[in-house]
Formats: sequence, C-alpha cells, structure tokens
Amino acid sequence: MSKILIIEDDKAIVDVLRMILEHDGFRIEHAYNGPTGIEKFKSAEPDVVLLDIRMPKMDGIEVLQELRKLDKSSIIIMISGHGNIETAVQTTKLGAYDFISKPFDVSRLKLTIQNGLNYKKLLAENESMKMMIGSSDRLQGSSDEMKKLRDMIGKVAASSSRVLITGENGTGKELAAKEIHRLSDRNEKPFIHVNCAIIPKDLIEVELFGCVEGYLTFSPGKRIGRFEMADGGTLFLDEISDLSPESQSKLLNVLGENKIEPLGSNTEIPVDVRIISSTNKNLQELINSGAFRQDLYHRLNVLTIYVPPLRNHSDDIEELVGTFSEEISVRNDLPRKKFTKSAIEYLTSLSWPGNVRELKNTIERILILTDTEIIDRKNIEREELSHVSELDKLVNSDSSLRDFQDISEKLFIEKKLAENNWNISKTAEALDIQRSHLYTKIKQFNIENPQRDDKSH
Repeated sequence: MSKILIIEDDKAIVDVLRMILEHDGFRIEHAYNGPTGIEKFKSAEPDVVLLDIRMPKMDGIEVLQELRKLDKSSIIIMISGHGNIETAVQTTKLGAYDFISKPFDVSRLKLTIQNGLNYKKLLAENESMKMMIGSSDRLQGSSDEMKKLRDMIGKVAASSSRVLITGENGTGKELAAKEIHRLSDRNEKPFIHVNCAIIPKDLIEVELFGCVEGYLTFSPGKRIGRFEMADGGTLFLDEISDLSPESQSKLLNVLGENKIEPLGSNTEIPVDVRIISSTNKNLQELINSGAFRQDLYHRLNVLTIYVPPLRNHSDDIEELVGTFSEEISVRNDLPRKKFTKSAIEYLTSLSWPGNVRELKNTIERILILTDTEIIDRKNIEREELSHVSELDKLVNSDSSLRDFQDISEKLFIEKKLAENNWNISKTAEALDIQRSHLYTKIKQFNIENPQRDDKSH
C-alpha cells in the first residue's frame, strides 16, 4: 500500500484529499505546516508528497528544497490556488515532479499520483540494474582467497607504486586493476586499458606514445597516445609480456623519466601516470630466455598481486552463478531462472580451465538456451555437450600427441580456408606457407570445400 504525505495548511483541503485518496487504497499522513511536514517526511518515508506552496512559517518552495536534500528521488507534487506558469517552471526546476492548481481536477490528480509512483518504480529498477551490472564488473566471491585478494588490493590502492598483476587467463586481472584504480586517489582521472597482446607490434608504440600529424600514411592525423590519455590517472598494460624487445626498451625509458616523446616529434611531454601491468606468463622464465628485459621487470614489479584461478576458490561458484544470472537476465530481458542444488554442485565439480570468464560465458549460454525456469544438472550437461568442439573432445580423450597435432592442424586450416572463402592463394598467405604445401595438407587431411565450388586460384 503506497503512502502519501499531504503538507497543506488548510484543514478542509486535507480532509477532502484524505477522503479521495483513502478510498483508492492509499495510506495518508498529513502536516499543517512546513517544519512539521519535513519531520513527517523523515519518519513516514512517503512514496508521494502533495505540497502546498503558500503556507505560514515556511513556504512550499523552501520545503521542496529541504525535502530534495533528504531524498533526491522523492516524488513531490506541488499544489496551489495561486499557480502560474512561472511558479510551475520554478518548482519543476527545483525538483518537483508536477504542479497542480486548485481547485483540483480529481481525475488529473489521481493520474499524476499514479504516474509519479510508476516513475519512482522505474527509477528503483534502473538503480537496481546499475548496481547489478556494476557488481558483475567487480571481483566477486566471499571465500578466504578472495577476501585476501581484496584486502591486498585495498593496501596496494592506497599507494602510488607500480603494480604487477599475475594469474591465468579469465581470472579477473583487469577487474583487479580497475578495483585498484577505483580505490585510489586517482579514481576521478582516466583508467586507460591497453591490451599489448592484440595490438600489432608495429603500432604498439604509436598506441602508447602517440605520433605527430603525417607520421602514419594510413591515418595522417595526429594520434594521442595512451600515456597522455591516462595523465593523472592509471594506465593498465594488459599482457605486458607480449611487448617486443624494442617496445620494452622505449617503455623502460618512459618509466625512468616520466616523459613521452610522440613518434615523429622532438618534443617531450611530461606525464603523471600510475602503471598497472598484468601477465598470464612466467616473466622470470621469459627473462631467462631473453624474451623479457630484467630491468623492465624490476621497474614494473614494485608490488605484486596474484589473482587465483577459480579452482582455488570453487566455493565461490554458487555466489558467482547468482550474480551472473541476475546481471545476464537483466541485460537480455530474460525471465529469472533458478539453479538447483545439484546444478550448483555439478558446476562446482568442473575444472574451469578458462576460470571465471568461462563460468560466466557458460551461465549466459545456459540461461539463453534453457527453456525451463528451473535449471538442473541434466540441463547443464545437455547444453554443454552440444557445445563441446572436436578439439575439446580430443583434449579430454586418450589420443596420442600426434593425433592431437593432426586434428588441431586440420581444424586450423579449415577455419582459415572458410575465412578466405576457399581462396587458396589468400589462405596460404594467411598461414605463411606455400600454395603447394597447403594443397598437400588439404589432401592429407581429406578437407573438402563444403560449397563444392572451385574458387581456388
């Protein structure tokens, strides 16, 4: 039952409004002046306020401003027997939901109250959605492992030192970096993410340091580098181990001097950037093999955070499933579905080599493809089996290494042929092999063009 607070100095009007609104099922509170109305607002927490403008002690506009300070989402409908356009506009700018003149049009009054209640419900749903989506973008879990991780992040965030985040793919290294930034005193400045693994080697330095106009033939304009974009904030260098030796050298110089020099320029630009980097590889092994600079490692590895794999905190899976289910259902406008105890136990028993990312993708697939509102173990097994690839089956079989190499090579060639519409020349170029070698492989693996068209050249 919705509650309405009437703040009006005319008792006759209060009585009329009470009779009309109680008949429609509303609970009514009232106050005959502004100060009492404010106190009633605090204690009663009404869904809607009907507020008169002209009252003794404190006029309605002053009361409106005080109520909005207490609750910015409150639905306040102004009422007045001396209304005009200017007053209506003024109160709306101050946060009133609507303005109604006396004497009341009862139908309009009821409609305005109902619209206000609907609007408040919509605001609450939007806020709930924001919180849910926001929570899924943070590290989840109540296990001891995750509590230790969050405690470490809190300590690290308080400093301005460089951080190296390690852990397997899909564990949440980027989320850890974002959490460090969010908790730091740089949180109002940019958080810039650079994935060193996916940017071509000949462009990574342009991405990091920028370039002058005309430096790139395919993009003649000036490019602002990520270091400059992150000035005052945090630069997250994801998969730092994929940087080329040349880029490692230039990054080392920047970290030593806190200055960048855009490519093609002779001008140095000072930057104030906190560096957080991550890797899923053993940097010490890369250093021993000569693939990663030891001096750069020591520059980056001032503070180290390890994000554990999901198998180390599998007791968080039930909580993760709940969080992901809610967020995915809201985002895709899906009905809420419930995972049974046996479903959770089954999900907890799996190895999850792709960690939390794999779990989230699996939950999304199950929610979209399962028709029932209750999801049991058999639903998961059925959906998962339909998505196990030939390569996945081989990994979990007793096949020899030679069998694995052959079938993985076959699958890769088939994929490249499909991507290039079975153009042999383009496919061979993509695979970096001779056309004759590609023909040999096609024959060796009995690969057939599914379209039966001879599009080779």
